[in-house]
Amino acid sequence: MKARKLAIDGAIEFTPTVFPDKRGLFASPLQEPAFSEAVGAPFQLARTIHSTSHRGVMRGIHFTTTPPGCAKYIHCARGRALDFVVDTRAGSPTFGRWDVVELDEVSVRAVYLAPGLGHAFISMADDTIMSYLCSAIYVPAEELSVNPLDPAVGLPVPEDIQPLRSERDTVAPTLAEALAQGLLPDYEYCQRHFPMP
Repeated sequence: MKARKLAIDGAIEFTPTVFPDKRGLFASPLQEPAFSEAVGAPFQLARTIHSTSHRGVMRGIHFTTTPPGCAKYIHCARGRALDFVVDTRAGSPTFGRWDVVELDEVSVRAVYLAPGLGHAFISMADDTIMSYLCSAIYVPAEELSVNPLDPAVGLPVPEDIQPLRSERDTVAPTLAEALAQGLLPDYEYCQRHFPMP
């Protein structure tokens, strides 16, 4: 398992060794020793999420109120997606910046997001399955979003994709609006309570 820090502090890409043969392939998307070494603590699992998306579906930018915060570990079980980490932490030196990792069923790469970071993805193939591990239970009032097409964030949408979004994501505030409304996680709080190596 290889770990690579992304451009946003608190986000890490994990790439497992994949073992293909005539039957298919075998891989382990989460390996606790490698995760703990890269993050500094084991992943605290509270729930899992499974989503299936048609090509062109865009989900996010989603984040959880902090506190309590929610860490996520995401991989693509089938299909292909462009997976985005967005720094939604008010006061962060990389506030509003993003990084992207292509996730697919062949590489079995995964992305870790520390609490306070925003997540979005664009499905690049029909029947794309995304699998999430989450460190906190689902509380609807704590699940927030920023409009994924906010031009100030500038997530790159492939030219041949017309993003299909939920109503929630379509009417979500821009990053600047969410900041003005006091909805975004505080960078200093995240640094104190969710330290990264």
